Amino acid sequence: MIRALALCLTLLPGLAAAQQASSLPGGMLRVLDKVTGHLTDLELKVGQSEKVGSLLITMNDCRVPADNPTGDAFAELKVNDRNEQVPVFDGWMIASAPALNAMDHPRYDVWVMRCEAT
Repeated sequence: MIRALALCLTLLPGLAAAQQASSLPGGMLRVLDKVTGHLTDLELKVGQSEKVGSLLITMNDCRVPADNPTGDAFAELKVNDRNEQVPVFDGWMIASAPALNAMDHPRYDVWVMRCEAT
C-alpha cells in the first residue's frame, strides 16, 4: 500500500507537466451539414463568432500542448442554434477525439481541426 502511494506521488509531477498547454490566438473548425453533405471550414480567432446555417459558433479558447505546438489541439466552444433556447454545445472539444465530447445536433456536426497562431 505504501509503495503504491509512493509510486503515485512520484508520477504526479510528470503528469502535471504533461498537461501544460499554451493558448493560441485562433483555430480552424470544420462543420458538416448532415442533410446536404456540405463541409464548411471556419477560421476563428479566440472570442470570435461565426454563423453557419442555423448555428452560431463561438471560439472561447484554443490550446495545444506547451511542449508540442503542432500536437493535439483542443478548443473551448459555445454553439447556439437559433431554434433552441439553450446552447447545443458548451465545452471543450479535442481534435484527435471529437466523439469524446461531441456536439449532439440532428443536422450539424462540428470538429476542431487545429489551433493556429494567426
